[in-house]
Amino acid sequence: MDAQLIQPGEAYQFLDVDMLEPQLFEVADGWAAVFSSRRPENTGSNEDAAAVISTAPDAGVLVVADGCGGMAGGAQAARLAVECLTRTIQNAHRDGEALRTAILDGVELANAEILALRTGAAATLAVVQIEDGAVRPYHIGDAQILMVGGRGKLKLLTTSHSPVGYAVEAGVLEESEAIHHEDRHLVSNVLGTSEMHVEVGAPRHMAARDGVLVASDGVLDNLLIDEAVQSLRSGSAWTAAGQIATAARQRMEAPTSHNPSKPDDLTLIVFSRRKQAFRPARQRSVSAV
Repeated sequence: MDAQLIQPGEAYQFLDVDMLEPQLFEVADGWAAVFSSRRPENTGSNEDAAAVISTAPDAGVLVVADGCGGMAGGAQAARLAVECLTRTIQNAHRDGEALRTAILDGVELANAEILALRTGAAATLAVVQIEDGAVRPYHIGDAQILMVGGRGKLKLLTTSHSPVGYAVEAGVLEESEAIHHEDRHLVSNVLGTSEMHVEVGAPRHMAARDGVLVASDGVLDNLLIDEAVQSLRSGSAWTAAGQIATAARQRMEAPTSHNPSKPDDLTLIVFSRRKQAFRPARQRSVSAV
């Protein structure tokens, strides 16, 4: 089966899914490969959620939300984040409004709806706006966004809103130390609090061979940045997504003393404009809206 073309105004949401391999979409003059799965040996809900939203033949939005584990209603918080963003972005497409405004409105709406639950539910969020040949990152918490050039240059890496993330950014901790740090699970900024804030990055030109990764912490708690970079630079969106998902799952399922291993729900989107080798995709509970 070829990639699924998403028409402007359409969206695909991934809510409580447990996928076997990535699903490929044609969107924003490129291809987006989505993968989402429950943590190994977990029979409960997948507390991550994702969406791919088309707003024009060459524009769209990628969304990954991660319900905070250990808090009541994490899955519901992630679902609300994806649903609210989808709603405001589709409304903006219909009304001809700016995409940046729609994304920020969706974040505020999601925060309000999660707060209204009054359960302590929370989620982290990573959003990529693709428009005018550029990508723009938005994030809350430790869901992260990377952009990598065809030769492996790291062109974008968002900073996790966490004590460990800030320490890495300041040069106090090396990545190899941070990935094993006992406080890595702590997050300083989440949807579902009155203190929530969204970090908005500057638009960055996306070259033809660049790759973008949008990921929940289940990815980069189990892989080093360089490992993700190698997958992004060496293959199509579908191939890179499969490589990253497989490597992270293997780390979760077979921990060793020298590699990171943190079992968790795992969700990622890889976006690329490279030619794709189309493959079939299997998934559960994926909805078009």
